[in-house]
Amino acid sequence: MTSNAVDTQTTPAVALTIAGSEATGGAGAQADLKTFQELGVFGIVNLTCIVSFDPKDNWNHRFVPVDQQVIADQLEATTAAYGAGSGAPSVLDTVKIGMLGSPDTISTVATALSEGAFRNVVLDPVLICKGQEPGHALDTDQALKAQILPLATFVTPNHFEAESLSGLEITDVESLKAAAVRIHELSGAAVLAKGGVRLAGPDAVDVFYDGETLEVLSAPKVGDVAVSGAGCSLAAAVTAELAKGNAPLEAARAAKDFVTAGIRNRVASGAPFDALWQGGPR
Repeated sequence: MTSNAVDTQTTPAVALTIAGSEATGGAGAQADLKTFQELGVFGIVNLTCIVSFDPKDNWNHRFVPVDQQVIADQLEATTAAYGAGSGAPSVLDTVKIGMLGSPDTISTVATALSEGAFRNVVLDPVLICKGQEPGHALDTDQALKAQILPLATFVTPNHFEAESLSGLEITDVESLKAAAVRIHELSGAAVLAKGGVRLAGPDAVDVFYDGETLEVLSAPKVGDVAVSGAGCSLAAAVTAELAKGNAPLEAARAAKDFVTAGIRNRVASGAPFDALWQGGPR
């Protein structure tokens, strides 16, 4: 006789990414889902926009937003299936925020986050949405800082985003540390500020700070050019580790190792950039 009973001991943790689709598969929601899967987490995606590079225009972004009602419908369905009141054996309490792309989408997502009782909100603060008019991009950046940043429990800014959020110029590890501290003071969130390949020296350096612990995470650089999907995958790996119950610093360390291996085992294509491979750590 077979049974339809669910073994809660083997039910994976669940994580949601609210992000855009990136057509080549290297970044965005595609990178997030592959990262979740590699790290043993059941991944869900709610799409906010569709991004496709234009090979006829120097591989610049083509950006198409998802309708606001469609975004709200996705969030409603996801929380009904896995949220706190769903009765699901693995409750969805961990979410990653990627590219939102417009003030309207930011408002829609902020409302859902406020109502969703999420324990972990990982913000990968995409402050430049390429393919948009400069004025619209600025409005989006300001809305993200005002509405999403205060809800975050963990923030993963890259070099430019850390400068923008902190108001500090980052030229070395010490200024990266200062930026991480400032962003924590502004948000109350744990921060993993990424220096990556942009800081001089042989190592790719990131800084973790949560108000108590400041730790420099370092690994030898794998080339001197940024790899598509590295930032998305780092934030997604943090999200997966938090969903499994790991502490923020443990999540940051594991994510750093995961991304370093993925960069080392990168995927080349006809595009003028390589992509991180989430299967790299295998």
